[in-house]
Amino acid sequence: MINVVEWTRLEPWRVARARTDRDETVIVKWSGPHAARTHSEEWRLRTEVAALRFLAEDLGVRLAPRVLAEDLAGGQVLLRDLAGGQMVLESLAGGRVVLEDLAPRTALDGLLRRDGAPAHAARLAAFARARGELGAVTAGHASLYYRRRGALGPVEPAADLLGHVGRLRRSGVPEAEVLGVPVEGGVERELGTALGELAEPGAFLVLSNGDPEANNVLVHEGGAADARLIDFEFAGYRHALHDAVCLHVPGPAWMWVTESPGGRGEARGAVENLGEVYRRALAAGVPEAEDERRYGVGLAAACVAYALARLHRLPVLQGRPAGDDSRAQLVAALEAAALTADAHRALPRLAGWCRRLGDALRRRWPDADIDVSTLAPYTPRRR
Repeated sequence: MINVVEWTRLEPWRVARARTDRDETVIVKWSGPHAARTHSEEWRLRTEVAALRFLAEDLGVRLAPRVLAEDLAGGQVLLRDLAGGQMVLESLAGGRVVLEDLAPRTALDGLLRRDGAPAHAARLAAFARARGELGAVTAGHASLYYRRRGALGPVEPAADLLGHVGRLRRSGVPEAEVLGVPVEGGVERELGTALGELAEPGAFLVLSNGDPEANNVLVHEGGAADARLIDFEFAGYRHALHDAVCLHVPGPAWMWVTESPGGRGEARGAVENLGEVYRRALAAGVPEAEDERRYGVGLAAACVAYALARLHRLPVLQGRPAGDDSRAQLVAALEAAALTADAHRALPRLAGWCRRLGDALRRRWPDADIDVSTLAPYTPRRR
Protein backbone atom coordinates (compact mmCIF):
# COMPACT_ATOMS: atom_id res chain seq x y z
CA MET A 1 0.00 0.00 0.00
CA ILE A 2 1.16 3.53 -0.79
CA ASN A 3 0.14 6.17 1.74
CA VAL A 4 0.24 9.71 0.36
CA VAL A 5 0.56 12.30 3.13
CA GLU A 6 1.39 15.57 1.35
CA TRP A 7 1.13 16.93 -2.15
CA THR A 8 1.52 19.92 -4.44
CA ARG A 9 -0.95 20.21 -7.25
CA LEU A 10 0.61 20.80 -10.66
CA GLU A 11 -1.83 23.30 -12.10
CA PRO A 12 -3.77 23.38 -14.36
CA TRP A 13 -3.83 19.58 -14.63
CA ARG A 14 -5.53 17.09 -12.32
CA VAL A 15 -2.09 15.95 -11.25
CA ALA A 16 -0.08 16.37 -8.06
CA ARG A 17 3.47 15.59 -7.00
CA ALA A 18 3.11 13.87 -3.67
CA ARG A 19 5.21 12.60 -0.78
CA THR A 20 4.49 9.21 0.75
CA ASP A 21 4.87 8.13 4.35
CA ARG A 22 8.15 6.56 3.20
CA ASP A 23 9.39 9.99 2.13
CA GLU A 24 9.30 9.04 -1.57
CA THR A 25 7.87 11.25 -4.31
CA VAL A 26 5.16 9.95 -6.62
CA ILE A 27 2.65 11.41 -9.04
CA VAL A 28 -1.05 11.26 -8.16
CA LYS A 29 -3.44 11.67 -11.07
CA TRP A 30 -7.21 11.82 -10.96
CA SER A 31 -9.87 12.35 -13.55
CA GLY A 32 -12.47 15.03 -14.11
CA PRO A 33 -14.74 16.44 -16.81
CA HIS A 34 -13.13 16.64 -20.26
CA ALA A 35 -14.00 19.15 -22.98
CA ALA A 36 -14.64 16.36 -25.50
CA ARG A 37 -17.28 14.77 -23.24
CA THR A 38 -16.87 11.52 -25.16
CA HIS A 39 -15.99 9.32 -22.17
CA SER A 40 -16.67 9.32 -18.46
CA GLU A 41 -14.07 10.16 -15.85
CA GLU A 42 -14.00 6.54 -14.72
CA TRP A 43 -13.54 5.27 -18.29
CA ARG A 44 -10.53 7.50 -18.89
CA LEU A 45 -8.76 6.59 -15.65
CA ARG A 46 -9.33 2.86 -16.22
CA THR A 47 -7.98 3.20 -19.73
CA GLU A 48 -4.83 4.89 -18.46
CA VAL A 49 -4.26 2.22 -15.82
CA ALA A 50 -4.80 -0.59 -18.34
CA ALA A 51 -2.49 0.94 -20.94
CA LEU A 52 0.34 1.67 -18.53
CA ARG A 53 0.17 -1.75 -16.88
CA PHE A 54 -0.01 -3.37 -20.32
CA LEU A 55 3.22 -1.66 -21.37
CA ALA A 56 5.16 -2.25 -18.18
CA GLU A 57 3.85 -5.63 -17.03
CA ASP A 58 2.68 -7.44 -20.17
CA LEU A 59 5.28 -6.14 -22.64
CA GLY A 60 8.05 -5.17 -20.23
CA VAL A 61 8.89 -1.85 -21.88
CA ARG A 62 9.83 1.48 -20.26
CA LEU A 63 8.23 4.05 -22.55
CA ALA A 64 5.81 5.45 -19.98
CA PRO A 65 5.47 5.82 -16.20
CA ARG A 66 4.75 2.71 -14.15
CA VAL A 67 1.52 2.41 -12.20
CA LEU A 68 2.36 2.01 -8.51
CA ALA A 69 -1.20 1.83 -7.21
CA GLU A 70 -4.74 2.69 -8.18
CA ASP A 71 -8.08 3.35 -6.54
CA LEU A 72 -10.73 3.22 -9.23
CA ALA A 73 -13.65 3.54 -6.83
CA GLY A 74 -12.97 7.16 -5.86
CA GLY A 75 -13.87 9.06 -2.72
CA GLN A 76 -12.43 11.88 -0.62
CA VAL A 77 -8.85 12.18 0.59
CA LEU A 78 -7.43 14.46 3.30
CA LEU A 79 -3.95 15.69 2.37
CA ARG A 80 -1.45 18.34 3.32
CA ASP A 81 -0.69 20.81 0.52
CA LEU A 82 3.11 21.11 0.30
CA ALA A 83 2.84 24.55 -1.28
CA GLY A 84 0.54 26.15 1.29
CA GLY A 85 1.12 23.93 4.31
CA GLN A 86 -2.63 23.52 4.89
CA MET A 87 -4.76 20.39 5.03
CA VAL A 88 -7.09 20.10 2.05
CA LEU A 89 -10.00 17.75 1.39
CA GLU A 90 -9.87 16.57 -2.21
CA SER A 91 -12.85 14.89 -3.84
CA LEU A 92 -11.61 12.25 -6.28
CA ALA A 93 -14.98 10.86 -7.33
CA GLY A 94 -13.64 9.32 -10.52
CA GLY A 95 -10.82 7.51 -8.72
CA ARG A 96 -7.09 8.09 -8.72
CA VAL A 97 -3.88 6.46 -9.80
CA VAL A 98 -0.40 6.70 -8.28
CA LEU A 99 2.35 6.79 -10.87
CA GLU A 100 6.11 6.68 -10.95
CA ASP A 101 7.58 10.20 -10.72
CA LEU A 102 9.60 10.78 -13.90
CA ALA A 103 11.33 13.93 -12.59
CA PRO A 104 13.67 15.59 -13.39
CA ARG A 105 12.29 15.08 -16.89
CA THR A 106 10.18 17.96 -18.17
CA ALA A 107 7.60 18.41 -20.90
CA LEU A 108 9.12 18.89 -24.35
CA ASP A 109 6.64 21.54 -25.44
CA GLY A 110 7.81 23.88 -22.68
CA LEU A 111 11.42 23.57 -23.83
CA LEU A 112 10.44 24.26 -27.43
CA ARG A 113 8.49 27.37 -26.44
CA ARG A 114 11.32 28.64 -24.31
CA ASP A 115 14.31 27.91 -26.54
CA GLY A 116 13.02 27.08 -30.03
CA ALA A 117 13.41 23.87 -32.02
CA PRO A 118 17.11 24.14 -32.95
CA ALA A 119 18.15 24.02 -29.29
CA HIS A 120 16.31 20.74 -28.80
CA ALA A 121 16.92 18.79 -31.99
CA ALA A 122 18.06 15.71 -30.04
CA ARG A 123 15.00 15.82 -27.79
CA LEU A 124 12.68 16.19 -30.79
CA ALA A 125 14.33 13.13 -32.32
CA ALA A 126 13.83 11.24 -29.05
CA PHE A 127 10.16 12.23 -29.11
CA ALA A 128 9.72 10.93 -32.68
CA ARG A 129 11.62 7.75 -31.83
CA ALA A 130 9.55 7.06 -28.71
CA ARG A 131 6.32 7.44 -30.67
CA GLY A 132 7.57 4.99 -33.30
CA GLU A 133 8.81 2.56 -30.65
CA LEU A 134 5.40 2.57 -28.97
CA GLY A 135 3.90 1.37 -32.24
CA ALA A 136 6.65 -1.15 -32.85
CA VAL A 137 6.41 -2.88 -29.46
CA THR A 138 2.60 -2.96 -29.32
CA ALA A 139 1.89 -4.17 -32.87
CA GLY A 140 0.22 -7.58 -32.85
CA HIS A 141 -0.84 -7.40 -29.19
CA ALA A 142 -4.30 -5.83 -29.42
CA SER A 143 -6.10 -8.84 -27.95
CA LEU A 144 -3.77 -8.86 -24.94
CA TYR A 145 -4.41 -5.18 -24.28
CA TYR A 146 -8.18 -5.45 -24.62
CA ARG A 147 -8.29 -8.42 -22.24
CA ARG A 148 -6.61 -6.25 -19.64
CA ARG A 149 -8.74 -3.20 -20.42
CA GLY A 150 -11.95 -5.24 -20.51
CA ALA A 151 -11.27 -6.56 -17.02
CA LEU A 152 -11.62 -2.98 -15.74
CA GLY A 153 -14.91 -2.19 -17.45
CA PRO A 154 -16.67 -1.89 -20.82
CA VAL A 155 -14.61 -0.80 -23.82
CA GLU A 156 -15.31 -0.63 -27.56
CA PRO A 157 -12.25 -1.47 -29.67
CA ALA A 158 -14.04 -0.28 -32.82
CA ALA A 159 -14.56 3.16 -31.31
CA ASP A 160 -10.88 3.30 -30.28
CA LEU A 161 -9.88 2.39 -33.82
CA LEU A 162 -11.91 5.03 -35.61
CA GLY A 163 -11.72 8.07 -33.32
CA HIS A 164 -12.29 11.23 -35.38
CA VAL A 165 -12.33 9.10 -38.54
CA GLY A 166 -15.69 7.76 -37.40
CA ARG A 167 -17.34 11.17 -37.67
CA LEU A 168 -15.85 11.69 -41.13
CA ARG A 169 -17.24 8.35 -42.29
CA ARG A 170 -20.67 9.05 -40.82
CA SER A 171 -21.13 12.72 -41.67
CA GLY A 172 -18.63 13.58 -44.39
CA VAL A 173 -17.23 17.09 -44.47
CA PRO A 174 -20.18 19.52 -44.37
CA GLU A 175 -17.78 22.41 -43.78
CA ALA A 176 -16.48 21.93 -47.31
CA GLU A 177 -19.96 22.67 -48.66
CA VAL A 178 -20.10 25.82 -46.54
CA LEU A 179 -16.80 26.94 -48.04
CA GLY A 180 -17.93 26.17 -51.59
CA VAL A 181 -15.39 23.37 -52.08
CA PRO A 182 -17.57 20.24 -52.14
CA VAL A 183 -16.38 16.65 -51.96
CA GLU A 184 -17.00 15.19 -55.41
CA GLY A 185 -15.49 13.11 -58.21
CA GLY A 186 -11.89 12.03 -57.72
CA VAL A 187 -11.71 13.80 -54.35
CA GLU A 188 -14.59 11.72 -53.05
CA ARG A 189 -12.96 8.51 -54.24
CA GLU A 190 -9.62 9.35 -52.65
CA LEU A 191 -11.30 10.40 -49.41
CA GLY A 192 -12.96 6.98 -49.35
CA THR A 193 -9.56 5.36 -49.92
CA ALA A 194 -8.01 7.39 -47.10
CA LEU A 195 -10.76 6.64 -44.59
CA GLY A 196 -10.74 2.97 -45.58
CA GLU A 197 -7.00 2.76 -44.93
CA LEU A 198 -7.41 4.26 -41.46
CA ALA A 199 -10.38 2.03 -40.63
CA GLU A 200 -8.56 -1.15 -41.69
CA PRO A 201 -4.90 -0.65 -40.71
CA GLY A 202 -3.86 -4.30 -40.91
CA ALA A 203 -0.25 -4.59 -39.74
CA PHE A 204 -0.30 -0.90 -38.77
CA LEU A 205 -2.73 -1.54 -35.86
CA VAL A 206 -0.84 -0.37 -32.76
CA LEU A 207 -1.44 1.20 -29.36
CA SER A 208 -1.56 5.00 -29.23
CA ASN A 209 -1.93 7.13 -26.12
CA GLY A 210 -4.58 9.08 -28.05
CA ASP A 211 -2.88 12.48 -27.81
CA PRO A 212 0.52 12.28 -29.51
CA GLU A 213 1.70 15.86 -29.03
CA ALA A 214 4.89 17.37 -27.59
CA ASN A 215 3.19 18.24 -24.30
CA ASN A 216 2.74 14.53 -23.64
CA VAL A 217 6.38 13.52 -23.70
CA LEU A 218 8.83 14.13 -20.86
CA VAL A 219 12.55 14.43 -21.56
CA HIS A 220 15.73 15.33 -19.72
CA GLU A 221 16.71 18.91 -20.45
CA GLY A 222 20.41 18.03 -20.60
CA GLY A 223 22.30 14.90 -21.59
CA ALA A 224 20.42 11.93 -23.00
CA ALA A 225 16.74 12.75 -23.50
CA ASP A 226 15.50 9.32 -22.25
CA ALA A 227 11.96 10.18 -23.34
CA ARG A 228 8.81 8.90 -21.63
CA LEU A 229 5.29 9.22 -23.01
CA ILE A 230 2.48 10.32 -20.71
CA ASP A 231 -1.29 10.84 -20.64
CA PHE A 232 -2.88 7.56 -21.76
CA GLU A 233 -6.47 8.46 -20.80
CA PHE A 234 -7.61 8.04 -24.41
CA ALA A 235 -5.35 5.12 -25.27
CA GLY A 236 -6.48 2.50 -27.73
CA TYR A 237 -5.45 0.52 -30.77
CA ARG A 238 -5.62 2.48 -34.04
CA HIS A 239 -3.62 3.10 -37.21
CA ALA A 240 0.02 3.75 -36.33
CA LEU A 241 0.31 6.74 -38.63
CA HIS A 242 -2.14 8.76 -36.56
CA ASP A 243 0.80 9.04 -34.16
CA ALA A 244 3.07 10.42 -36.89
CA VAL A 245 0.74 13.29 -37.81
CA CYS A 246 2.12 15.53 -35.05
CA LEU A 247 5.50 15.51 -36.85
CA HIS A 248 3.95 16.85 -40.05
CA VAL A 249 0.79 18.85 -39.26
CA PRO A 250 0.55 21.48 -36.50
CA GLY A 251 -1.52 20.47 -33.49
CA PRO A 252 -3.39 22.85 -31.21
CA ALA A 253 -0.24 24.39 -29.71
CA TRP A 254 1.67 25.21 -32.91
CA MET A 255 1.39 27.23 -36.11
CA TRP A 256 3.83 24.99 -37.98
CA VAL A 257 5.99 21.98 -37.06
CA THR A 258 8.08 21.04 -40.11
CA GLU A 259 10.65 22.82 -42.20
CA SER A 260 8.83 25.37 -44.32
CA PRO A 261 8.89 24.96 -48.10
CA GLY A 262 12.26 26.25 -49.23
CA GLY A 263 13.37 26.66 -45.62
CA ARG A 264 16.98 26.32 -44.61
CA GLY A 265 19.34 26.88 -41.72
CA GLU A 266 19.51 25.41 -38.22
CA ALA A 267 15.74 25.33 -37.72
CA ARG A 268 15.41 23.11 -40.78
CA GLY A 269 18.12 20.80 -39.48
CA ALA A 270 16.27 20.36 -36.20
CA VAL A 271 13.17 18.84 -37.77
CA GLU A 272 13.82 17.69 -41.33
CA ASN A 273 14.36 14.02 -40.41
CA LEU A 274 11.78 13.58 -37.64
CA GLY A 275 9.35 11.76 -39.90
CA GLU A 276 12.05 9.29 -40.89
CA VAL A 277 13.12 8.84 -37.25
CA TYR A 278 9.56 7.81 -36.46
CA ARG A 279 9.34 5.56 -39.49
CA ARG A 280 12.57 3.69 -38.73
CA ALA A 281 11.51 3.12 -35.13
CA LEU A 282 8.09 1.86 -36.21
CA ALA A 283 9.59 -0.45 -38.86
CA ALA A 284 11.43 -2.38 -36.15
CA GLY A 285 8.09 -3.92 -35.22
CA VAL A 286 6.00 -3.13 -38.31
CA PRO A 287 8.16 -4.05 -41.33
CA GLU A 288 5.38 -2.86 -43.65
CA ALA A 289 6.48 0.67 -42.78
CA GLU A 290 9.34 0.14 -45.25
CA ASP A 291 6.82 -0.08 -48.12
CA GLU A 292 6.94 3.37 -49.72
CA ARG A 293 3.48 3.23 -51.24
CA ARG A 294 1.68 1.78 -48.21
CA TYR A 295 3.41 4.13 -45.79
CA GLY A 296 2.81 7.15 -47.98
CA VAL A 297 -0.90 6.47 -48.37
CA GLY A 298 -1.31 5.81 -44.65
CA LEU A 299 0.56 8.94 -43.61
CA ALA A 300 -1.23 11.16 -46.13
CA ALA A 301 -4.57 9.70 -45.06
CA ALA A 302 -3.87 10.33 -41.37
CA CYS A 303 -2.68 13.90 -41.99
CA VAL A 304 -5.69 14.80 -44.15
CA ALA A 305 -8.12 13.20 -41.66
CA TYR A 306 -6.58 15.21 -38.83
CA ALA A 307 -6.78 18.48 -40.79
CA LEU A 308 -10.42 17.76 -41.64
CA ALA A 309 -11.16 17.06 -37.98
CA ARG A 310 -9.75 20.51 -37.23
CA LEU A 311 -11.93 21.97 -40.00
CA HIS A 312 -14.94 20.75 -38.02
CA ARG A 313 -14.26 23.74 -35.73
CA LEU A 314 -15.16 26.19 -38.50
CA PRO A 315 -18.26 27.62 -36.74
CA VAL A 316 -16.26 28.23 -33.56
CA LEU A 317 -13.41 29.94 -35.39
CA GLN A 318 -15.87 32.03 -37.40
CA GLY A 319 -16.97 33.62 -34.15
CA ARG A 320 -13.46 34.58 -33.08
CA PRO A 321 -12.01 38.05 -33.71
CA ALA A 322 -9.88 38.86 -36.74
CA GLY A 323 -6.24 38.10 -36.09
CA ASP A 324 -6.90 35.12 -33.81
CA ASP A 325 -4.09 32.65 -34.47
CA SER A 326 -6.47 29.67 -34.53
CA ARG A 327 -7.79 30.80 -37.92
CA ALA A 328 -4.37 30.94 -39.55
CA GLN A 329 -3.50 27.69 -37.82
CA LEU A 330 -6.38 25.92 -39.58
CA VAL A 331 -5.11 27.18 -42.93
CA ALA A 332 -1.62 25.94 -42.02
CA ALA A 333 -2.96 22.52 -41.02
CA LEU A 334 -4.66 22.03 -44.39
CA GLU A 335 -1.56 23.17 -46.26
CA ALA A 336 0.72 20.95 -44.17
CA ALA A 337 -1.48 17.92 -44.88
CA ALA A 338 -1.31 18.69 -48.60
CA LEU A 339 2.48 19.07 -48.48
CA THR A 340 2.84 15.73 -46.69
CA ALA A 341 0.74 13.98 -49.32
CA ASP A 342 2.83 15.62 -52.05
CA ALA A 343 6.09 14.55 -50.42
CA HIS A 344 4.94 10.91 -50.41
CA ARG A 345 3.30 11.05 -53.86
CA ALA A 346 0.02 9.94 -52.34
CA LEU A 347 -3.62 11.00 -52.69
CA PRO A 348 -2.96 13.91 -55.09
CA ARG A 349 -6.62 14.86 -55.50
CA LEU A 350 -7.11 15.07 -51.77
CA ALA A 351 -3.97 17.20 -51.50
CA GLY A 352 -5.28 19.61 -54.12
CA TRP A 353 -8.66 19.73 -52.40
CA CYS A 354 -7.02 20.59 -49.05
CA ARG A 355 -5.27 23.48 -50.75
CA ARG A 356 -8.56 24.71 -52.18
CA LEU A 357 -10.11 24.54 -48.73
CA GLY A 358 -7.20 26.58 -47.41
CA ASP A 359 -7.63 29.14 -50.19
CA ALA A 360 -11.34 29.40 -49.38
CA LEU A 361 -10.47 30.11 -45.74
CA ARG A 362 -7.95 32.75 -46.79
CA ARG A 363 -10.67 34.51 -48.77
CA ARG A 364 -13.11 34.17 -45.90
CA TRP A 365 -10.60 35.41 -43.33
CA PRO A 366 -8.05 37.82 -44.88
CA ASP A 367 -6.27 37.89 -41.52
CA ALA A 368 -5.50 34.18 -41.97
CA ASP A 369 -3.74 34.67 -45.33
CA ILE A 370 -0.34 33.61 -44.02
CA ASP A 371 2.82 32.65 -45.86
CA VAL A 372 3.85 29.34 -44.30
CA SER A 373 7.35 29.70 -45.77
CA THR A 374 8.02 32.37 -43.14
CA LEU A 375 7.15 30.12 -40.20
CA ALA A 376 9.89 28.45 -38.20
CA PRO A 377 9.35 24.87 -37.00
CA TYR A 378 7.41 24.74 -33.74
CA THR A 379 6.21 28.31 -33.93
CA PRO A 380 3.81 28.55 -30.94
CA ARG A 381 0.22 29.60 -31.43
CA ARG A 382 -0.65 32.69 -29.43
CA ARG A 383 -3.52 32.03 -27.04
